[in-house]
Amino acid sequence: MAKSSLPAILIVDDEPRSVEAIERILEDEFQVFCAVTADRALEILENEWIQVVFCDQRMPGMSGVELLSEVRRRWPEVMRIIITGYTDVGDIIRSVNEAGIYQFIAKPWHPDELTIAARNGVRLYQLQRDHDRLSLEMKLLQTSVEQRLTAKKAEVLRAYNFDTIVRTPLSPMNDVCKLAERIARFDIPALILGESGTGKELIARAIHYASRRSDRPFYAVNCGAIPDELLESELFGHRRGAFTGAHSTRVGLLEQADGGTILLDEMGDATPAFQLKLLRFLQEGEIRPVGANETRRVDVRVIAATNRDLLAEARSGRFREDLYFRLAVSPIRVPSLAERRVDIEAIAFALLSRASRRHGKPVEGFSREALEALARYRWPGNIRELENQITRMLMLAESPVLGADLIERHVLLAAGPSEHGDDNVERLMGGNGDLKDRVERMEARILRETLARHRWNKSRAAEELGLSRVGLRSKLDRYGILEPEGAVPILLSDHDDLMGGPIN
Repeated sequence: MAKSSLPAILIVDDEPRSVEAIERILEDEFQVFCAVTADRALEILENEWIQVVFCDQRMPGMSGVELLSEVRRRWPEVMRIIITGYTDVGDIIRSVNEAGIYQFIAKPWHPDELTIAARNGVRLYQLQRDHDRLSLEMKLLQTSVEQRLTAKKAEVLRAYNFDTIVRTPLSPMNDVCKLAERIARFDIPALILGESGTGKELIARAIHYASRRSDRPFYAVNCGAIPDELLESELFGHRRGAFTGAHSTRVGLLEQADGGTILLDEMGDATPAFQLKLLRFLQEGEIRPVGANETRRVDVRVIAATNRDLLAEARSGRFREDLYFRLAVSPIRVPSLAERRVDIEAIAFALLSRASRRHGKPVEGFSREALEALARYRWPGNIRELENQITRMLMLAESPVLGADLIERHVLLAAGPSEHGDDNVERLMGGNGDLKDRVERMEARILRETLARHRWNKSRAAEELGLSRVGLRSKLDRYGILEPEGAVPILLSDHDDLMGGPIN
């Protein structure tokens, strides 16, 4: 092994023979530096990476304790060993208190004693440096973790902010968000009503992150998807052995969410037994784990959500009336997508942007005809159904602009108000009328759907419908169906301001 790669030892003694003797013992395992004066020893320490110092106690001028005290002050990580032929108690005490001596070696020493002391000193030096390095890294890591946590919290607050919920200036969601934002400031239970897929959980999260509990946990539980006994265990916890399969004690979500918020989704499906337990918790603020005798006090805000008319359920006796009035201080009703047709275009672009990033398939946007078709449909599955439709269009797309030909037939055949619809077709499709009128409305819808699927290729549409091109053109003229000016796509870049928020 090269000399420079060996651990460095410094020997300090005013007796040259003693220095030479110690050097011969240690030179096989260590890079040894020698000094017969304190000044020379300090000079070596300033220029070399010394790990262990062996120093004689009785030296002229500066004593061993004084030298090692200076070493401790300037190079505290260096291991300090003193060699002495005296056992004066005062020297020992001064050595420990002032110089922080690692070890005493009495004269006459044994060679093995010096070797073992040097090995242990070097090992302790290395461990101490590793400890200092890891301590520094932990401090830096703590700062880094805190910074990442702060950034993550800020990102969550931005994501679940009421202002970032995708909607237009004329959207009915504006009033919903204003009401929810006001409720968020007060530490009271909340009830969110609306069809499945309308975004009730997003409203609940926005309420949580707009409240004073925003830095505490948020949990969501689907009351309709879990059996009653498991739901009680999930929320209130259980003791070991409380029931078959309870092999260990479990802390319930209500206790884990202490100081925060819990969303009880599909509250209308909860059983009467669970409703009673929840009512007791709302009244007392206490939980009792399954199988436990004692209660625990927790502070949790409860937000309930359901797609049922809870007031009608309460009046009919299917839901506890007292629980309903505990939850429904100011019910928040989230409108369906059919009631938010003005938002469909904005939501469609936000969903397309998200799906494009998720699946790694870049696109430019929709054709105007595709957006018109999406706006006509009622979307009984609300935003979830719209998201599935747009994902399907993205998967099938062979061009950067998603056209109406990618939309499923039942969506294309839908009749309904359309912001950009053709007035003549809408007149024929609307109203009751006699059989002839109804047949004409259906025929117009079939013509439009078939042309959209074939990208307005009239030859293919006529062939599918069993018509000649002249016959097809005659029907289009009769119903006033015009090819949309869809050559100009509506691009994602035009909706960048709506791309960052949650979909609702």
